[in-house]
Amino acid sequence: MIKSEILVPLLNANEPEARLASLHVKDGEAVEKGALLLTVETTKAATDIEAPEAGFVHFLAAEGDTLPVGAKIAVITEKAGEKVASLPRAAEPTKAEGDLRITKPARLLAESLGLDLARLPTDRLVTEAVVRELAGAPAIEISLSKSDRPYLAIFGAGGHAKAIMDMVRQLGEFAIAGIVDDNPRLTGSRTLDIPVLGTRAILPALFEQGVKLAANGVGGILDIAIRVRVFETLAGAGFAFPALVHPRATVEPSARVAEGVQVFANAYIGSEAVLGPKCMINTNAVVSHDCEIGEYTHVAPGALLAGHVHVGERSLIGMGVTTAIGVRIGAGVRIGNGAIVLADVPDRMVIQAGRFWVGKAETP
Repeated sequence: MIKSEILVPLLNANEPEARLASLHVKDGEAVEKGALLLTVETTKAATDIEAPEAGFVHFLAAEGDTLPVGAKIAVITEKAGEKVASLPRAAEPTKAEGDLRITKPARLLAESLGLDLARLPTDRLVTEAVVRELAGAPAIEISLSKSDRPYLAIFGAGGHAKAIMDMVRQLGEFAIAGIVDDNPRLTGSRTLDIPVLGTRAILPALFEQGVKLAANGVGGILDIAIRVRVFETLAGAGFAFPALVHPRATVEPSARVAEGVQVFANAYIGSEAVLGPKCMINTNAVVSHDCEIGEYTHVAPGALLAGHVHVGERSLIGMGVTTAIGVRIGAGVRIGNGAIVLADVPDRMVIQAGRFWVGKAETP
């Protein structure tokens, strides 16, 4: 017996579809009410979906599927082993109008670039490479000779990107070449008086004109995977990522800071702390002596990590989180705002905001 249906939510009024980014439990697994089931995303937003009630979850779509808003993505059944194969699977739009055959990643790329699907060929399978070829790279006029500082491109035009822009300007080490943002409607506009040059289709042209450095201006607070994919896109285009440390942050001389790291104002990095590649230490966060922060991990504003704390890759340590000395926090962990961590945290664990983690169960 089906107890609940889980539908694809509307995350962005301008995007009628969402991508199933990740599944956090196995098909057929018993779940409690409030358990994290899956993450869906659009080009501009992402959200986690929890179980509306206890039961057994059955997924009607797979990771990577692109689904229309309102499509049935999973069901919760009352008993284990109930047959759901006869239920209609959530729609998997891999085709556009007419006889177009297009992969899901290619369709997402075409939409992000504002490319009319009617322009795509119908005599072959359309891949990301085909979309990029048809989209082309618009001409960009940048006079590199006007600056004796290396040029830096910033990916993103939202709130996190603005903080990066201001940081770069205060550092004075780089000249900002411009902004790259996947919203084609922003092309030609300005953010903090910096021009939005175009979508990711312009990256090869930027690189050819001598812009070799880039900063990731996508915060990925709801889903770190979005931020990871931006880094991968930029790296695939040849860009390198300088470490950016705000002039009002304190980093002890013995600390190690890897490429692509971002350290914001009033953060403190203690002696012999290690910041892994592309991690982010946000405003007023404290990473004490001998801590180690994994690749892509985000330590949010006001978090306090005691000495010798180890955090794995792709984790989120929320605002105001406090830890005991020497705890080990795994990979893919999400710790909600204000939580207190007193014991080791296993991989992919989710600790709700304001809770105490003592190693076995959360307590209010």
